[in-house]
Amino acid sequence: MTDHKILLARDISARSESMQAHLIAIRRDIHAHPELGFDTVRTAAIVEQELLRLGLTPQTGVGRTGVMVDIAGAQPGKTVLLRADMDALPIHEQTGLPFSSIWPGKMHACGHDIHTATLLGVAAILADLRSQLHGTVRLIFQPAEETPESGAQAMIAAGAADCIDVAITLHNKPELAAGEIALTRGASTASSDEFDVVIHGKSTHAARPHMGTDPIIAAASLVTQLQTIVSRELDPANSAVLTIGHIHGGTTHNIISDSCLIQGTIRAKSPQARAHMEDAFRRICAGVALSLNTRIEVNYQRGVPPLMNDDALIDALEPILSHQFGKPVVAKPSSSFGAEDFSLFTERVPGCQIHIGSGAPGRDDHLHNSDYQPDERSIHAGTQALARIAIDLLS
Repeated sequence: MTDHKILLARDISARSESMQAHLIAIRRDIHAHPELGFDTVRTAAIVEQELLRLGLTPQTGVGRTGVMVDIAGAQPGKTVLLRADMDALPIHEQTGLPFSSIWPGKMHACGHDIHTATLLGVAAILADLRSQLHGTVRLIFQPAEETPESGAQAMIAAGAADCIDVAITLHNKPELAAGEIALTRGASTASSDEFDVVIHGKSTHAARPHMGTDPIIAAASLVTQLQTIVSRELDPANSAVLTIGHIHGGTTHNIISDSCLIQGTIRAKSPQARAHMEDAFRRICAGVALSLNTRIEVNYQRGVPPLMNDDALIDALEPILSHQFGKPVVAKPSSSFGAEDFSLFTERVPGCQIHIGSGAPGRDDHLHNSDYQPDERSIHAGTQALARIAIDLLS
């Protein structure tokens, strides 16, 4: 490592360390006042005030309640987008922490308070070191990552993805110790699609099944056959998950229903697997309808795509992060069948999701848990990581 890179690593680390008390205070304030979906008005106001304090000029109301700010370097160049999500979850907090949620039924159980504080730290460092940038860093603070109505889509529609060349986000990961950094090749998260299937039969008395057409028999066959898509049609190394979450048919014991509703989700870790799942799903529905003399109505709704980490970008980030932290990054699979609407950015430009360890000593934490207590040292690691990435990619 050159002397310049060593000095830069020390400078970024020292700057991040010096503001940790302030960033943790912001995180705890946001944690105590969690907001859901697009209702991140208070959180966005905190973000705006912090950016103004740094001498930056943020745009507010981007995609309804998002905040965006560009930090232009001394020289022209590419634009790197860095994103933090701001919204909480409809979970009743049970941590007992002194800064627990003051609002029943709302909690930062996915660590978006950590992400928001981290990106504010990045803003402070880049505002001071902008003379080293050849290009622009766009910071976006996004609402509604946890909701079907995507905050990423809303911000993209408002121009957040215009003229960007690279898009990067981070996510805290309690399975990793605080301070560890993980990069994953391929899919970081899966696509998320939903379906509503109505099987139409013909109602009759249970004693005269031959006088009707039983949609529940067709539903039973359909549920079984749909599971063969994953087990028999997909490469196990490029898999998917099909889940039936709701079935409803009939009204009482002795009447064959005239319809049956099936609802569920399909998740896949590649665009190819996602497309195959939809095609096979429709094919099997048509086959069951034909074979059992029913009519099957399919409403298949595509949600967010899989978040595909760009291999060339991962190749570039590994040495950058190793230089900053003085050790190799954790290069092990850490992908999830969960969904992440940041994939709408990485569909447009090369991008990736970085995982920052947030596991606290002696705890076995998991995201979306009412007792989730991330290690706040993850803010220091995340701030260093994103600041160094922005500087090196634009140097």
